[in-house]
Amino acid sequence: MQIKPLSDHILIEPVKEEEKTKAGILLPGTSEKEHPEQGIVIAVGPGKKNSKGEIIKLEVKEGDRVLFTKYGPNEIKIEEKEYLIAKEEDILAILE
Repeated sequence: MQIKPLSDHILIEPVKEEEKTKAGILLPGTSEKEHPEQGIVIAVGPGKKNSKGEIIKLEVKEGDRVLFTKYGPNEIKIEEKEYLIAKEEDILAILE
């Protein structure tokens, strides 16, 4: 199934980082971390329209690794895989 976000929406695959102690022991995911804050952009919408009806393209593109607000994106499930849909204003930075 393909998903094409509308307007300034962005489909993100969340990246869950493993935690390590100073001694190098990997810690399993805990309930403290409710939402990941990083992800890979899977698809982007065409952009948001301004007051003149012109489309303003998004700054992020497919494949970008992004940092986003913790509670901004909406969780969705597609074919048993979890994704997030966020507005461009929820994206804080592109990680390089």
